[in-house]
Amino acid sequence: MFRNKYITFMSGIWFPVIMLSLVLFASIFGDSIAKYSPTEGSLRTTLIPPAFVAGGSMEHLLGTDNLGRDVFSRLLAGTRTTVLVGVFVVLVAGTIGTVIGVLAGYCGRAVDTALMRLTDAVLSIPYMLIALSLSVVLGPGAETVVFVLGITSWANYAKVVRVETMRLKNQDFVTLAKLSGAGTVRVLARHILPNLVNTIIVMATLQLGMAIILSASLSFLGLGAAPPSSEWGLMMSEGRDYIATAWWLTTVPGIAIFLTVLSVNALGNTLRIKMDPKRMVSR
Repeated sequence: MFRNKYITFMSGIWFPVIMLSLVLFASIFGDSIAKYSPTEGSLRTTLIPPAFVAGGSMEHLLGTDNLGRDVFSRLLAGTRTTVLVGVFVVLVAGTIGTVIGVLAGYCGRAVDTALMRLTDAVLSIPYMLIALSLSVVLGPGAETVVFVLGITSWANYAKVVRVETMRLKNQDFVTLAKLSGAGTVRVLARHILPNLVNTIIVMATLQLGMAIILSASLSFLGLGAAPPSSEWGLMMSEGRDYIATAWWLTTVPGIAIFLTVLSVNALGNTLRIKMDPKRMVSR
C-alpha cells in the first residue's frame, strides 16, 4: 500500500511542483540564505565532510571543497546560474523552432520543403557534437552555453509545431478568417499561434530538463560556466579529482541536477497528459 501511494505521489503533480518551487526559491533568495560567500574560502577549512557524516560540522551543512568554500552556499548560488541557463536555452530554441515550424506548416510547398530539409540536417548531426565544437571556438561561459544550445536544439520544436500548424490551418475558424479578408500575419497572430501555446508549453517543459543536463555537461567538460562560478556541472568537474576522499563534492550537485531534471520531466509529462486535445475533447 505504501509503495502504491509513493508511486502515485511521485507521478502526480505535487512532487515536481514542490521540488521546482524549492529550486525557484533558492535561485531567487539563495544569496540571502547562504551563510558564506560561494567564491571565498579558507585553507583552514578544506574538505570538511557534511554535517551528517563523522567529522562534519553544523557550520558547513554539506561540507567544504578543496579551497575551503562552503558547498551549501555554492549549491544555492549555482541554482540561479543553472536555472537561468536552462530557461534561456529553452526560450532561444523554442522561439527559433516555433517560427520555423509555423512558417513550414502554414506556407507549405517550397517553404515547407526547404525548412524541413534544414531541420532534418540539424537532427541528423548529434547536437552535443555541434555544441562541443562551437563551445571550443567561442570559448567557455554561460552566454556561450545559451547561444550554442539554443541554436542546436530547436529542431524538435520545429517538427512538432509544423504538424500542429498544418492541422490548425485546415480548421473551419482559420478558413472563415481567410474568407473575411484576414491576411497571413493576422491569421498567424490571432488564430494559429494562440492555439499552439499549449503545445509549446509542454515542449518547453520537457526540453528544460535536457537543457539543464546539456549545460551541466558542457560545464563539466570545461566548456560552459567558468570559475569562480558555482554552476552545478562545474562543481562536479571541480570535485572529480577528490571523488575517492571527498565524495560530497560531486554527489551533492549531482543529486541537485537529478532531482531538478526529474521534477521538470515529471511536470512536463503531467502537462502533456492534462493538455492532450483528445483528453480535453472527451471531457
